[in-house]
Amino acid sequence: MNNWMIALPEIVLAVTGLAILIIGVLRKQDAVLVCTMLAIGGFLIAGLLVLNGARGGGYNGQFVSDSFSSFNKILILIGASLAAILSLDFNRQQKIERFEYPVLLLLATVGMMIMVSASNLMTLYLGLELQSLSLYVLAAFARDDLRSSEAGLKYFVLGGLASGLLLYGISLVYGFSGTMDFGRLATLLTNPAAASPGLIVGVVFVLVGLAFKVSAVPFHMWTPDVYEGAPTSVTVFFATAPKVAAMALLLRVMCSPFGHLLAAWQSLIVIVAIASMVLGAFAAIGQTNIKRLMAYSSIGHMGYALAGLAVGTPEGVRGVLVYMTIYVIMTAGTFACIIAMRRQGRAVEQIADLSGLASNDAGLAMLLAVFMFSLAGIPLLAGFFAKLYVFLAAVQGGLWTLAVVGVLSSVVGAFYYIRIIKVMYFDPAAGAFDRRAPSLSFVAGLTGLATVLFFLFPSPVVDAANVAAHALFR
Repeated sequence: MNNWMIALPEIVLAVTGLAILIIGVLRKQDAVLVCTMLAIGGFLIAGLLVLNGARGGGYNGQFVSDSFSSFNKILILIGASLAAILSLDFNRQQKIERFEYPVLLLLATVGMMIMVSASNLMTLYLGLELQSLSLYVLAAFARDDLRSSEAGLKYFVLGGLASGLLLYGISLVYGFSGTMDFGRLATLLTNPAAASPGLIVGVVFVLVGLAFKVSAVPFHMWTPDVYEGAPTSVTVFFATAPKVAAMALLLRVMCSPFGHLLAAWQSLIVIVAIASMVLGAFAAIGQTNIKRLMAYSSIGHMGYALAGLAVGTPEGVRGVLVYMTIYVIMTAGTFACIIAMRRQGRAVEQIADLSGLASNDAGLAMLLAVFMFSLAGIPLLAGFFAKLYVFLAAVQGGLWTLAVVGVLSSVVGAFYYIRIIKVMYFDPAAGAFDRRAPSLSFVAGLTGLATVLFFLFPSPVVDAANVAAHALFR
């Protein structure tokens, strides 16, 4: 019975997905709105169950529910819910309104929630593949669009490669340790000198497989093409919930079973974090497509988050969790504004299309400006505090180089964010955008408000992140 109670949120989402599948098959196209609303309802119920659910381990130690998993599950459900809301009108306008979309969202979310609750390398892999298989299909969801099909194929090929590397790493860890259980691994590796070279190689391969999922350099190649090619309603999902799940998985795997091997993997994380921050800052400068720009921006932001992981302390993990919370809010709001970029019934994605937006739609321009300033880390906005907690943890951990590179890359990155604001407010006005749907205004307004007012009420997020971080080190 304990097993059922611990995994109840995942079970509810899986059952909801199967129910939507049946409803969709029976009622076809006229059930899409009902199916999407059912999915959003499922996310809400799952969130309540996560907050009030049972804690502890289950399934013979393969699944765990603790403060860390609960924090990340809530964040995943928020990202998935916002993506579902933003898809309501976009999918209809793009003529890709099909009931399979909410089903795939639900199944991907189930996979992500399994990932953050995994306490065994096999559970980790099962959750990761359930998420990945759904995301492959979502990337190519606009099947009549060549760019979307290309995005799905690229993500599938590179994702398969990353899964193979991860599985090879898991097999090495199992072969040299004799167990895949996180608790037993942590006990075996209490003395880092006892770790064999083969086990260290296995840890590196596991790290490579997970780094692909957060699109960290040099495993970022898929990100710009998939972000640009996938339907924007799918891109907003890619940019939020899966990033949280993959980062949470990285935190649990590196700090729990392999926490005592910090000296072995810390330098690798530092290198990946620095490379991600630098590439994210410089590669985005030349972009003219706003979705590609956001792709490179996400690579940079994952670098900032990895800086907290590199510290390997509860303070570092707390910084990562605060960062990911704020990142989800900022990114969902930004993509709500991008989805609102429609002219004469056609979606536009070029930065030049925002020219003079302030004179045509002052509200949308103001919201997008808030998100751009926040992503750049301008003080008093939420993005500033996200970077503050991560860099503070890096300094406290003695990783001064990482913190300095992070601050300098933030300065470089501010250029392309502020350039968008300059285009909106100082360039000659282009044609006005079509009237936006209420769902877009709701998401953009809600996330914009959270971004602006975070400095007044940071305690709930920071305190919850602190509890979640310490749960990882028990």
